[in-house]
Formats: sequence, C-alpha cells, structure tokens
Amino acid sequence: MDKKYIALTFDDGPDAEITPQVLDILGQYGVKGSFFLIGENITADTADIVVREKNEGHEINSHSLTHSDMTKFSDEVILAEMRETDRRITELTGEHPKFFRPPYIAYDARMFELIDLPFICGEGCRDWEPSVSVKERVDAVLGAARDGLIVLLHDQEHNQQTVDALKTIVPELIGQGYELCTISELFAAHGITPRADLPIIYSDVFKTELY
Repeated sequence: MDKKYIALTFDDGPDAEITPQVLDILGQYGVKGSFFLIGENITADTADIVVREKNEGHEINSHSLTHSDMTKFSDEVILAEMRETDRRITELTGEHPKFFRPPYIAYDARMFELIDLPFICGEGCRDWEPSVSVKERVDAVLGAARDGLIVLLHDQEHNQQTVDALKTIVPELIGQGYELCTISELFAAHGITPRADLPIIYSDVFKTELY
C-alpha cells in the first residue's frame, strides 16, 4: 500500500466555540475527521454544529450521554445512555453512530456485551489538561504518527490549545504524506472490518487490546 492513513478524532463535543474552529481547520485543508459526541452536549445551541459536521463529511460517533464511568452503571443505565445519545445523533444526522469511545477509556465485560458497536481508543497528547502546551500537543501527535493511527483529541469547552495545535498538526501530517480520514475510511483503506462481537478496543487498525 503506497498511501498512509491517519484518523483524527475529537471527543467531548459539540462545543459552541471550539468545535466550529476545529471544523474550519479541517475544511481549510479538505480533510475529514471523526467526532465522538457527548449526548448531553447536543442541545438547541449546538444542533447546527452537529448538522455541519455531517454536511461536511465528518463521521459522528458516540461518547455516551453523560461522560460518566460506565463500569459503575447498571445494565439498564448503560443501555439508556447509549440509546439516548444515538437518538439525538440520529435525529440530526439521519445516521446511527458506527463506533463508541468509552468515557475515560473505562470499560468492562458487561459493556462489550451490551453495546453493539466497535470500541475505539486511540493515542492522545493529554490535550484535556490545560497545562499541556500547544507545542507539547503538536510534538506528541507528530511523534506518534504512523500508518493506521487513530489520534485522540478533544474539541471540549475552552480547549483553544488543541485548536492552535491543529494549525500545525494538520498541514504537517499532510506534508509527511498522510491522508487524514474518518475511522470508517481508515479501516476500509486497510481492508479491516472492525469487530463489535469481540471484547476488543482499537487504538489503531493494527493495534488492539483484548479485555
């Protein structure tokens, strides 16, 4: 395979200020990303952002309803979290989420049994911590770059440092020959079908962890 692929993913949105800036950068370079939405953040004030994500070709996935440690929930609450998030996303996009990222990357055997979506992790740069500088974020992502990588970033409230880091990360990865794509496109490009029927969480298309 001549081409190299990386999927940029964004957790904890939609946010009325940060997410549009992320979309602007992705649009500037004509690349697609995958957004893992918190259901409670999908409101009347952010609905248009979700529609924009869909209309601009990005993939919209589930990050639960309340961003809680779901290993502490009953089966009924886990299912309720997933169904309501799915409902809010589908109502705006017409499509169901294809992937799930567990909050805090906390998961257990029950969650794999109850949630009928492939679990996605990824490699991040601790960009949920305000103390991590823009340069540290850039260096971490570029240092991890490889074919098949899933990059875990956050378009959460007040996370301007990641917006600023993307202004370097995106053109630099493109300059290194990477095609930036959605998670679905990443798996398809490598001829891999992600599994929802096994206790697997994907950090990239080649690197998985079994529960």
